[in-house]
Amino acid sequence: MAEAIHAGAEGHARLIAAADATSDDLLAAPGYLFVCPENLGTMTGMMKEMFDRCYYPLLGQVEGRPYATAIAAGSDGRGAQAQIDRIVTGWRLRRVAEPLIVNLGAQEPEAILAEKQVPQAQLQACRDLGAAFAEGLAIGIF
Repeated sequence: MAEAIHAGAEGHARLIAAADATSDDLLAAPGYLFVCPENLGTMTGMMKEMFDRCYYPLLGQVEGRPYATAIAAGSDGRGAQAQIDRIVTGWRLRRVAEPLIVNLGAQEPEAILAEKQVPQAQLQACRDLGAAFAEGLAIGIF
């Protein structure tokens, strides 16, 4: 999903894994598209760890910047979404797109453990989100 969003932005975005993102990376960005899976009803541990590392160094420095989210979920996604929204409220970020939650329907142990394939229609929604976010930044509406 992150790769599809990045492709939609057509060179107007950086794709950085949460484990590699630094507060300097986030400070240099004009906006944020947070993408992660939901694990056990919350955002993935790597995304949480990124927020833990970067939250205080950026406090008071990124207010008003736009953000959007894309969550891959087995059944719901709202837990991860709510967790991200609560964290970025402290940064005073501004949501500029409805949450994109892709429900992959993994409920049985075999499906949960299996490698997931995001349907093409959902990947297109990711590309569209990336394109719209990049365009909004480029023309100054965010």
